[in-house]
Amino acid sequence: MPSRRSSLLLAAPVVLLVVALAIIAGLSPKPGSMPLATPTPEPTYAAPAAPPVGVAEPASESIADLVDDEWLIATAARTGIPVRALSAYAGAALWKGTQMPTCGISWNTLAAIGYVESRHGSYGGAVIAPDGEISPPIYGVALAGGSTQHIPDSDNGKFDKDTQYDRAIGPMQMIPESWKNWRTDANADHHRDPHNMFDAVMAAANYLCRASPDMVGEPGWRAGIASYNSAPSYLHAVARAAIEYAG
Repeated sequence: MPSRRSSLLLAAPVVLLVVALAIIAGLSPKPGSMPLATPTPEPTYAAPAAPPVGVAEPASESIADLVDDEWLIATAARTGIPVRALSAYAGAALWKGTQMPTCGISWNTLAAIGYVESRHGSYGGAVIAPDGEISPPIYGVALAGGSTQHIPDSDNGKFDKDTQYDRAIGPMQMIPESWKNWRTDANADHHRDPHNMFDAVMAAANYLCRASPDMVGEPGWRAGIASYNSAPSYLHAVARAAIEYAG
């Protein structure tokens, strides 16, 4: 027969294991007792950034020449926005600030839309020439319904090269009807071109300020962005970019 000592030695580890498991069980959190991490809410508003620094005497009538060069270079370096695109956003904001100050459209909001729509006019390998012309032109998908709006051709293909359905056009991806209503010559070349960065950004600013006369406060800002694209994901994306650009 085994001795009593040997029996105790064999039993001891079992007892210790039971005690340890009891202690661990007592210390372990009960199911549902740990608070769940709260996801960070998506932004739905971006306040205007500090206004761009303007020049006292512009070199031309182009909106690009309204903006101080030092401000442009420093802000482009901080934000990563290409200088030519930034001069369009800032110039449009300065121009609307004098022509329609109650709107308050900001350069960071215009830049955020430009980023979401076309990566500042660079989508598909496009580049911006010194006069603002974008090559190759940027066209959106055919608005044939299904996963997009259904918008039959409204311009006989004049702006979007599609005679069956409308397509968004240019770096700010305006649909032909909106472009026709709000187009402008913002680089003083006597030609209104949806594929010109300066003309397109100025037209977008015109559209937004008409859609929402107050682009400063949250309700008006959200209404303006929703008029451009009503998808909640679009609002979040524009707000994120605009907040980041404001610094």
